[in-house]
Amino acid sequence: MPATLTSLRIRNLALVEELAWTLLPGFTAITGETGSGKSIIVGALKLILGERADKTLVRTGAESCTVEAVFQFDDTKALNRELEEFGVEPCEGGELILKRVFSATGTNRQFINGSPTTLAVLKQLGDGLVDLHGPHDHQSLLADAKQRSLLDSFAGADALLEKYEEQFRKLNQLIDEHTELSTSEAALEREVDLLRHQVHEIEAAQLKPDEEGELLAKYNVGANSRRLMELSTQAVGRLSEEEDAVLGRLTEIGKLIRDLERLDPAAARFSESHLRAATELEDLVQSLQDYAQEMDLDPERLAQMEERVSLFETLKRKYGGSLKEVIAFGDQAGERLRKIESRGTELARLASEIEIGHKAVQEAGRKLNAKRAAAAPKLATSVTSQLRDLGFKKSDFRVGLNALEKPGPHGLESIEFLFAPNPGEPPKPLKAIASSGEISRVMLAVKSSLAAQDTIPLLVFDEIDANVGGEIAHAVGAKMKSLAGEHQVLCISHLPQVAAQANTQFVVTKEFTRDRTTSQLEKVEGKARVEEIARMLGGKSDSALAHAKTLLGAK
Repeated sequence: MPATLTSLRIRNLALVEELAWTLLPGFTAITGETGSGKSIIVGALKLILGERADKTLVRTGAESCTVEAVFQFDDTKALNRELEEFGVEPCEGGELILKRVFSATGTNRQFINGSPTTLAVLKQLGDGLVDLHGPHDHQSLLADAKQRSLLDSFAGADALLEKYEEQFRKLNQLIDEHTELSTSEAALEREVDLLRHQVHEIEAAQLKPDEEGELLAKYNVGANSRRLMELSTQAVGRLSEEEDAVLGRLTEIGKLIRDLERLDPAAARFSESHLRAATELEDLVQSLQDYAQEMDLDPERLAQMEERVSLFETLKRKYGGSLKEVIAFGDQAGERLRKIESRGTELARLASEIEIGHKAVQEAGRKLNAKRAAAAPKLATSVTSQLRDLGFKKSDFRVGLNALEKPGPHGLESIEFLFAPNPGEPPKPLKAIASSGEISRVMLAVKSSLAAQDTIPLLVFDEIDANVGGEIAHAVGAKMKSLAGEHQVLCISHLPQVAAQANTQFVVTKEFTRDRTTSQLEKVEGKARVEEIARMLGGKSDSALAHAKTLLGAK
């Protein structure tokens, strides 16, 4: 499993004042009386996925609402690359932390690993983490791109798709080049004049990529040469030329040390130190004198440097922010000029390569189409079999491959999942199915068939078992339990047959304290879980309790 939702924290959302929920992998069921607040769980997840926030959801009397989710990843290398592109902090210890805060005034703030981000980024990241199924519109399987991706994964066609897309990109680049060269003569003449001017201007400058930094350093020194010469000359004067110069005083100190040494031979070490100091100061004087002479810069040379620096700035304003970019612009302009000046030859070359490119796209497209066409009926058969278990005894599910008038960016055909719940009806696209109960069960069937190919780690089913019962309810629970082998599954359910098959069960209750209503979430195990399943069966009678034990024992 690529990722697991390990915790969900909710504060001041609707009836929830404070909730810290720790989750486990596998299949988790959330149950409770109607109106107890089970839907708040889904609402919190929708908020963390970047969906619009209704300020009326902020708990009465609170200034803001907070939702925080923590996902644990086995490997975060690919995720961290994506986070870097978003400009947010990488994961630490394999944890991805998503946080959403919105106030009663409508102000939104969202964070990824503590870094502020936008709702668009939060939504893009969330779409790859959670798939919600139920009475809402956050269903990835309705998207054409997702349907195509799942069929290609089922067919093992990902490598063929990559090859096709590469050929398609190359072909379109050639077509774009041909189109650019096929413009009117007058337009090309104007472009040639401009290109020649640009190329000549850049070539005449004889630029070197690393020249600017060195020249600027010299120019800055040259521009301040008068002051630098004054300072170095003053330093030389203080050291050796003035009446109380340092070197003169140092000579006097040398005499004192020699007198000291005559009285105490052990003081000879002071003479050595004095000699070193005098030598270094004399070297310093010579260096400063040489430096001052160098600062006597030729005004003509300074003017040349100033002109060169000005040229750099002019070229950068026109062609790029650095000399490297200016040089690159010149190379590109030169290449474009060469192509236009040899237009006839270039158009012939491009036409030949475009013809070859069309054949390459068609060849790659036929191979991809063959792979998809072979897999489509197998996928349809698998999904149909899953639908039979879910109560659609005579339904019809198909994977349609519709030929495009011209090659598209992802193949020679479009992919569409089609479904007819009742016999005698023509299959329709999934997005055209009106009943949320029907589409949710179709989603469950498709998810079951494609569990190994679907990379979204967390699947959330919000009362998709509505209006079903008996054996179908058992089948729904079994499908979810099976899905939990590849994904983390959360299911909000009213059916005991579904809840009993979960690895973990939580109950949502509504309490009235201190003149306020709050929703609470509690994990049930052992006797408490038996009693909750019995309640879902209709009461806590002996027969209901016995039936609950049977359901839990059969899971």
